[in-house]
Amino acid sequence: MENKILVVEDEWAIREMITLFLTQHHYHVIEAGDYQSAVNKLSEKPQLILLDWMLPGRSGVQFIEYLKKHEETAQIPIIMLTARSAEEDCITCLNTGADDYISKPFSPKVLLARIEALWRRSYDPVQTIIKINELVLDEAAQRLTYQGKQIDLSHTEYKLLHFLMTHPEKVYSREQLLDFIWGNDIYVEDRTVDSYIRRLRRCLEPYQVDRYIQTVRGSGYRFSTHIQD
Repeated sequence: MENKILVVEDEWAIREMITLFLTQHHYHVIEAGDYQSAVNKLSEKPQLILLDWMLPGRSGVQFIEYLKKHEETAQIPIIMLTARSAEEDCITCLNTGADDYISKPFSPKVLLARIEALWRRSYDPVQTIIKINELVLDEAAQRLTYQGKQIDLSHTEYKLLHFLMTHPEKVYSREQLLDFIWGNDIYVEDRTVDSYIRRLRRCLEPYQVDRYIQTVRGSGYRFSTHIQD
């Protein structure tokens, strides 16, 4: 693995700062300054994308939508970089398919920590098959299927479901899930968990297994095949 990161940022100074910093930490950086250049750079097969919201041509959110429509790019982990820090902007990014969100200005060290955490979640080697009824999670391929049909998940959605499926019937609070999935060294707000739970349920709903992700009022969430009262 070459550790390729595509940096999509129209401000030259910020892009160069990120490129220099990541190069010093042994990442291979691909640069793009606008929407169309970013699309063209996908041919170089980046393994993670740092994406500015406001871009010449089209927005970063539209670029995420483009990525999710194509099988070869749908699973690339994405960190959104933007000066837009309102709650609704954060939720828009996550619901569109970004795996993480960093507001400008940001510390390069914090950015590196976020990248490394997402990289571990996305590419750490795994080895087993987890099967609950006809829902099958293949850890080696990071693939989820139901009755042999593949269910597409983002890397963070996969990580959340993996944790819940490997700890069935146990209730976890939002704070616990934040620590287990994102790590306690990274600041992510509680509502991020709710957003990903909603996204995960939407992915499972066509197969009628969204009910496995259960809300325990006042406590948190659990994975259970027992129907709630």
